[in-house]
Amino acid sequence: MGLNLLVKKDLNVLFSETEGEKAGLRRALGPFNLITLGIGAIIGTGIFVLTGPVAATTAGPAIVLSFVVAGLACAFAGLCYAEFAALIPVAGSSYSYAYATLGEIVAWVIGWALVLEYAFGAATVAVGWSGYVGSLLQDLGLPIPPSLSYAPGTAVVHYQGRWQPVSTLIMTVSDDTLARLPRVVSHFDLMALVGILLITAVLVKGIKESADLNTAIVVVKVSVLLIFLGLGAVYLAGHASASAPNWHPFIPPNGGHYGDFGWSGILRGAGIIFFAYIGFDAVSTAAQEATNPSRDMPIGILGSLVICTILYILVAIVLTGLVPYTRLNVADPIALGVDATGVRWGSMLVKIGAIGGLTSTMLVMLLGQTRVFFTMAHDGLLWNWACKVHPRLRTPYISTTVVGGCVGLLAASLPISTLDELTSIGTLFAFTIVCAGVWILRRRQPHLARPFKTPWVPFVPIMGMVVSLLMMLSLHALTWKVFLIWLTVGLVVYSLYGRRHSKVQQAARASAQDAAEAAASQSVGKGFDS
Repeated sequence: MGLNLLVKKDLNVLFSETEGEKAGLRRALGPFNLITLGIGAIIGTGIFVLTGPVAATTAGPAIVLSFVVAGLACAFAGLCYAEFAALIPVAGSSYSYAYATLGEIVAWVIGWALVLEYAFGAATVAVGWSGYVGSLLQDLGLPIPPSLSYAPGTAVVHYQGRWQPVSTLIMTVSDDTLARLPRVVSHFDLMALVGILLITAVLVKGIKESADLNTAIVVVKVSVLLIFLGLGAVYLAGHASASAPNWHPFIPPNGGHYGDFGWSGILRGAGIIFFAYIGFDAVSTAAQEATNPSRDMPIGILGSLVICTILYILVAIVLTGLVPYTRLNVADPIALGVDATGVRWGSMLVKIGAIGGLTSTMLVMLLGQTRVFFTMAHDGLLWNWACKVHPRLRTPYISTTVVGGCVGLLAASLPISTLDELTSIGTLFAFTIVCAGVWILRRRQPHLARPFKTPWVPFVPIMGMVVSLLMMLSLHALTWKVFLIWLTVGLVVYSLYGRRHSKVQQAARASAQDAAEAAASQSVGKGFDS
């Protein structure tokens, strides 16, 4: 029998893999853990870092609408994820869903795209985490050498008693002054490596310990955002005449080309700010470790998405009211907003919240990466070591360690400038496949018992696909080139290893051989009879 690239994994096989703890993963997560996992992944770089630059360069105060558009796209996809996660509660997320509905080659492509999403996403977040940690350590009088504190290639100058990236000072310091300041170019981001390795150690220790740490961090960072909203709301209420002009014009006029403010800027902003929503899909990778996945997975996915969308919209409204959007192109826009209220301790508070936010984001992204690796290896498409589970800790310790080391070195040694968009395109691609899979499975097996059903099918899946594809098209050409190169590398790995070791392909070949032997035997029997 030849290779069948569209061979599907039988749903009964997937269901059998979710019973008990057959695959070795420990079921220890309840609905609250799953919601905080989602919040832990979602609230991070997007809200603490990207909000300001997107408002300043793309959408203006209408970044509020960008959050609404991105949140709406996530809602369509989130409903589809919820149906699949409750129906097929395995660790592979959209990879497993595609395997059951669209075939092996599509599953491979989406699994390989998830590697891009989670690994590069964690590396990107680690760089932001390093910047906030380095800034906080300088505040405490414990500076790290600047050549080891920032993404490689970052130019740093010593200004007003502290080392700061040149990019954050260009708008406020003259070129002559910058030229005279002591300058260093960073070569290795030590703190990014340290951050990834610490998170890796926690993930190896156990899923319950990882979830408990994430829950504690989520409480801290959500509290920080609520304090920011409270301080900002009080200030805006008392200074209405000063803040109102900051929201006018709410949608700045287009500058003459696509994405330069106006309505196209809102859409471009949604495509970029979409990075802020990445994470709720990572909840589905923990399905095999949920105590009652058919009930709790929809709660975790949709609950975290709703909570974070509300927080994002409120933060965007308050931030653009406190500070003119033209001044928000900085690395720490939330801290700038707190400074506008006159609360001196606010900047320190925001840094602590940002560190917590980025820590939990790294944790959930690395968790998602290792669980996708685990499931692909369990299916024979990746090397067997990736699905080995520690006999006592019940975690995929080898894949977690290898992935953590690779991501840490990536974050520490490579200049990272477009990884936020690379992470977004991988996620949007996964969303498109999941939405298509729900629609296809509804048509093929309409009577399948579904613990959670996506409403308004096929409208919701179609809208999820359309909005995701539109946001993919809004990303830069370089992002598409890198994405296509990554997929090409993945197809080479599949052709050299995955297709030869695929358990589904082996089962299909064995079944075909048995059928052929049975047919031959039946033919011989008929010959004797005659």
